[in-house]
Amino acid sequence: MQRLNGKTALITGGSSGIGLATAQLFQAEGARVAITGRSVDSLQPAGQILGEQALLIPSNAADLNSIAQLMTQVGNTLGGLDILVLNAGVARPAPLELTDENQFDETADTNFKGVFFAIQKALPILRPGASIIVTTSITNQLGSPNFSVYAACKAALRSLVSSLALELIPRKIRINAVSPGPIATPMFDRFGLPAETSQAIKAQIEAKSPIGRFGSPDELAKVNLFLASDDSSYIVGEEIVVDGGMSLL
Repeated sequence: MQRLNGKTALITGGSSGIGLATAQLFQAEGARVAITGRSVDSLQPAGQILGEQALLIPSNAADLNSIAQLMTQVGNTLGGLDILVLNAGVARPAPLELTDENQFDETADTNFKGVFFAIQKALPILRPGASIIVTTSITNQLGSPNFSVYAACKAALRSLVSSLALELIPRKIRINAVSPGPIATPMFDRFGLPAETSQAIKAQIEAKSPIGRFGSPDELAKVNLFLASDDSSYIVGEEIVVDGGMSLL
């Protein structure tokens, strides 16, 4: 039996990586899926994978007007939401002395402010029994040199999930978080590092990892499916760490 049969889901940052893998799995489990990406062009490859039944919406995860328009469009098209996966994020590594205000604001607006207001704007279209899933990161509990702003935003999300869990559960809306460790997604390759440097860093991470490898987007998608489905109906305000043991070190 399909675990999401008849349900509707919105996945932000769904054009690649964890978001796209989650959209594919949700579709396979019977959900009607909408995904967001930064532009029409960025969404096209995902559209070819997901097919015409998927709703593809260009949306800026850091802009409140764009977020409000997104939720209006989703409500008008899908009639409401049963699952909201807030996966869109941006990482701009830099040491403390080289981080300027624009870089700080871009990171915080996408990774924290945008998530907060996406939940707020989605409230009118979230049905009773809905599940909200927030993508955090193991950087929220580990020291992360050069990722201080990103890590702080992810820690703020973890705190937000705890607070909103108690605020939303009387409305029969659950919110939980998934905390990925090193995952093989395109985000890692967007840092602009030379190929040999990037490969060396990846090799160091794999050597340090207790499980000895990067995780796959599909492995994260399965955890998202668990939290989206009735299998997790008694789980509220929790964070599931999916990191191959990295945070245990």
